Amino acid sequence: MQTIDKYNFSGKKAFVRVDFNVPVDENFKITDDTRIRGALPTLKKILADGGSLIIASHMGRPKKNPDPNFSLKVLVDHVSKLLGTKVKFADDCMGEKTAAAVKALQPGQALLLENLRFYAEEEGKPRGDFASDEEKEAAKKAVKASQKAFTATLASYADCYVNDAFGTAHRAHASTALIADHFDAKNKMFGYLMEKEVNAVEKIMKDTARPFTAIMGGAKVSSKIDIIENLLGKVDNLIIAGGMTYTFTKAMGGKIGNSICEEDKLDLALELLEKANKNNVNRVLTVDAKIADNFSNDANTKFVKVDEIPEGWEGLDIGPETEKLFGNVIKASKTILWNGPTGVFEFENFTSGSRAVGEAIVEATKKGAFSLVGGGDSVACVNKFGLFDGISYVSTGGGALLEAIEGKVLPGIKAIRGY
Repeated sequence: MQTIDKYNFSGKKAFVRVDFNVPVDENFKITDDTRIRGALPTLKKILADGGSLIIASHMGRPKKNPDPNFSLKVLVDHVSKLLGTKVKFADDCMGEKTAAAVKALQPGQALLLENLRFYAEEEGKPRGDFASDEEKEAAKKAVKASQKAFTATLASYADCYVNDAFGTAHRAHASTALIADHFDAKNKMFGYLMEKEVNAVEKIMKDTARPFTAIMGGAKVSSKIDIIENLLGKVDNLIIAGGMTYTFTKAMGGKIGNSICEEDKLDLALELLEKANKNNVNRVLTVDAKIADNFSNDANTKFVKVDEIPEGWEGLDIGPETEKLFGNVIKASKTILWNGPTGVFEFENFTSGSRAVGEAIVEATKKGAFSLVGGGDSVACVNKFGLFDGISYVSTGGGALLEAIEGKVLPGIKAIRGY
């Protein structure tokens, strides 16, 4: 498989799929440029080699073409500043004007294409309302057919293809997977960010130092079923935290008051615990909780045993005994995966548990453990508590990371390396 380090981009046009789906405020100012910064090593390497950059991304979920609310034009100045070179902008990703702009690109120059998702062909899904299932099916076939020409046009711009958008690697879209078929194995590769993400997941799932501890937080058991089931054959310790604690607690006969609970998943919770036993996995469950009489930062609070929460109260974080319990398990681990906070960390009065878990992970990492944090709110936790630099790898992958941990083959990865 080709690698970006070994590839010489001199005199070549590179189509680079990045994930610049960054948040912007009501004035279209970028509020978090983490994803743009993540792609810089790849973009700078291509320019330094004397290559030409064709930067392609999506932003949001536009439903029409064009849609000013989702234009990538708002990123041009900031990307230019970070790259240290003026980035040109094509106000479309298709058409003769764009093809001419690509053709005119000189070595060391960069061109940002307009939002790929302005075209339904990028995702391969029809848009609009349909009078019948037959009409919708016909529209699906039509967009799949036109997607081939769309993909071929994107590929025609470049001599080589670089995928540096791990955040969309779980999508079989035109620019993230299908385009790779238009390049031979020597001229398609992962970017540096994608490489790091893939290597981090493989270190966790395949090259595992033991003991391996997974910390699963979040509100719903239903959203973590596949991940937990896949991890049960791999981990030594499974820590269950967050809102789904209360579904497990109720399933085991505990009183959870008004705490969040998936009533239709009680049997499933018991099944997962039984599977953990059969796989000799140490189940580490919450023993005490910080409860509140209202879902608010200003609510009255107290600590109780997790299975003795009175009516009118709800669990919003783990308690001090659980912090110690989780911390001891984490600090003794050699591989750590953290996905999801222990409580409602958005409220300052319920940050203690997530902070304690984060600090224990940092301590274990200092002693040589490999730690991977990823998937939504756990990344926000790490940033909020200033722990980013103490983690081995913080993934920006979101849904892609979770699917990789579930054991699924990601289309964006398979398109480059074949599996």
